[in-house]
Amino acid sequence: MKIGILTSGGDAPGLNAVIRGIVHTGIQVHGEEFVGFLHGWKGLVEDTTIPLTRQQIMGISKQGGTILGTSRTNPFEHGGVERVREVLERNGVDALIAIGGEGTLAAAKRLTDAGVRIVGVPKTIDNDLDATDYTFGFDTAVQIATDAMDRLRTTGDSHGRCMVAEVMGRHVGWIALHSGMAAGAHCILIPEVRTSIEQICAWVTSAHARGRAPLVAVAEGFALDSMDDAHSERGLDAFGRPRLGGIGEVLAPLIEERTGIETRATTLGHIQRGGTPTAYDRVLATRLGMAALNSVRDHHWGRMVALRGTDIVHVPFEAALGSLKTVPPARYEEARILFG
Repeated sequence: MKIGILTSGGDAPGLNAVIRGIVHTGIQVHGEEFVGFLHGWKGLVEDTTIPLTRQQIMGISKQGGTILGTSRTNPFEHGGVERVREVLERNGVDALIAIGGEGTLAAAKRLTDAGVRIVGVPKTIDNDLDATDYTFGFDTAVQIATDAMDRLRTTGDSHGRCMVAEVMGRHVGWIALHSGMAAGAHCILIPEVRTSIEQICAWVTSAHARGRAPLVAVAEGFALDSMDDAHSERGLDAFGRPRLGGIGEVLAPLIEERTGIETRATTLGHIQRGGTPTAYDRVLATRLGMAALNSVRDHHWGRMVALRGTDIVHVPFEAALGSLKTVPPARYEEARILFG
């Protein structure tokens, strides 16, 4: 069997470990042949490929990013099902493993419904896919954000400033919640909970009155209770979703104006996506890759691998696309006890 692999959407630490898990197991155990499509769906519709052998995957588990490259190309804007089938047939590819997030899996589902043989591997640093307990890349993103906030706290302490750290997460607050709790933030703001500027300033003032330099962790998708939507000034991506970011720069002057405390904002942005994946993410990604290969061999088309507890399971694409996995109110209330 000849199997194609692509990585699509935003990059995430652990993508290379997935590729290695698939290819290593497929070659060593089953004698399969692999081809990689470069830059996600773009490489598939443009027929840009590289062979994937033991040589190509040697030592890549510890590398960030993806050796295949990625993009946010929508295959249905470039020939759709007919073009995908044509390229797969031309390359003699029997099945495809698509590694990506919500947009990638939505495209994979449409293609599978049209008869293309695809298995999915969930990928998002945001940890927002409902069908899996955790996604690889999330642990690394949280660790990077935590390290950054630890550094912000030292410079904030030196100047007595309030520091606002904006992290990724799109419409969910998992990265903000975990990194904020780990770094001891005095206020964590997430999309799931609308909060007033008055409440934020009360937390900041309380921390400052105790002699602390306040630290505010905010998810990029957070909106004040006075705002209609999350802050977005960067247009839409290829799948029609708003590019979020900049809420930290909105909050900082408001906090300073109301509290009189000098306030600075830092947007961590793509720093959270890069670099060496944590050990947890390497192991999870490798296990998901090996399970995806087993799904292909078992002809589980239209399904993706997922983590449930400590077990890898197989679920239909629609289970990951029905709704976002948001932060439960009880989880936020746990953290809220520590605010101020």
